[in-house]
Order: sequence, then structure tokens, then C-alpha cells
Amino acid sequence: ICLTLILIHGLEGSSESQYIKGLAARAWAAGCNVIRMNMRNCGGTDALTPTLYHSGLSDDVGAVVLHFAERFGLDRIALVGYSMGGNLALKLAGECGSRSPLAAVAAVCPAIDLAAGADALHEPLNRGYELRFLRGLTARYARKAGLFPNLYVPATELGPVRSIRQFDDKVVARYFDFRDADDYYYRAASARVVDRIAVPTLILCAQDDPFIRLTSETRALLKSNPHITFVETRHGGHCAYLSRERGDEIHWAEAAVVRFLLAPIGQPHGS
Repeated sequence: ICLTLILIHGLEGSSESQYIKGLAARAWAAGCNVIRMNMRNCGGTDALTPTLYHSGLSDDVGAVVLHFAERFGLDRIALVGYSMGGNLALKLAGECGSRSPLAAVAAVCPAIDLAAGADALHEPLNRGYELRFLRGLTARYARKAGLFPNLYVPATELGPVRSIRQFDDKVVARYFDFRDADDYYYRAASARVVDRIAVPTLILCAQDDPFIRLTSETRALLKSNPHITFVETRHGGHCAYLSRERGDEIHWAEAAVVRFLLAPIGQPHGS
């Protein structure tokens, strides 16, 4: 029975994001089933649900896993997530342990420590990234407020939102019953459960990633879990791994993910 990959995009991405489509094509060519999912509201789906989305909705990913497993009788599913999607994949894996049908996980530049990443985005050199995310998030909130005016205050009433942390404090915490941004970051971070991951898992990080930061405690947990292969390269930026190889191999992360997932599943890989 062939492996089924469920691909999870990053913050303000979608199933149409280039990295998602690139990995989907590579995995399909290798003989895998591929499911490109949109997190709620992403990919033009704002009107389908009255709720927003955030970086800890692993239950949404779990619902997709169970839906397709039951509909098609799948018993070998692998999750692949980028950035925010990486946090979601790892969080669900930690929550599931070795429970079938989850067979493997791969995460590229995952936002494992959400608080550290949010604060890194506000550093002067990263403000361009932060402002791009904020434009998307605030525009999405305005659309939701227009679609569901009985649920959301108008965007103009939120006051200044000049950082991801402020957005998470004023919007995510408010509408998902978190105490504040710090409470959200703690409860939504996969860092709390990576020690419970019990399926073969690949984590790719880059030392020059501008805003993905791992605490020393999280790094120790990753390296002590025998099911996790933790690879930290010197270069790669944020989900931008490129190889010197020609052809398809230039996209190093996608190639590495597919190789890992198609290796014999069930063997611990170590760090």
C-alpha cells in the first residue's frame, strides 16, 4: 500500500503555495498519494467557517487525517509541514504518539517555539517579513469581520497592530479564549509535545533562518528523542533550501523529505 502525504502550508500560505505544489509533484512522481490541505480560511475559504485560524489547530489536521483514512482505507499517512505547518504536524504527532494511521512526519523550518519566533520577527532586520504577514492577517480579519459582523468587532476597533505579537494578543487570544499572546504561544507550540513523538520524524532547520528560533530546552528534547532525525544546516534561510545540483535536485528540502519518507518506515533514526 503506497504512502499518503498530507501537506500543510505555512502562515498565510495555501495549498497553492509554490513549495506545496513542488513537493506534491515530487511525491506524486515517486508513487505517493498526495493531499494538499488548506488550513481554515486559507486558499480563499474565508466564507466556509465563522472561525479564524492559528498555529496550534492540530485538531484540524487530525480531522483531515481521519477523514481520508476512513474514506479510502488508508493505513500509512505521513504529514509534511512548512513553518507554521511544521508546528502543526509536530504537535499532532506528539499528541498522537504511534497511533495509526500516522506513519511518519517531516517538518521544514518548523515554528516549534512560537514565542521566540514571534519576537524574532519583530527584530529590525526581520520587519519586512513581519509586515508582510501582518498585511495578510489584518486583511483576512477585515474580511471575516465583514462576513460575520455579529462575531467580530470591526478591524478599526482593534487599535494599532504593529507586530505579530500584538495581533496574536488582540485577535487570536481574544477569539480563541487564550489569556493573552503568551498563553497562546505556550499552548499552541509543538515544543510542549515533541518528546512524545513516536513515529519516524525528520526536522530540517537552517542556522541562517531569519526568524525560526529554537530554545536550548527544545533543542535538547529534539536531540534526545530517538524517533526524530534533526538536521540543522548552515544555510537554507526560511524554507528556501537550494542545492548546487541541477534539475529537480536543486530543491534540496523537497528531495530530502521524499527520500526520508520513502525509506523503510518504522526504524528509529536518531539525531
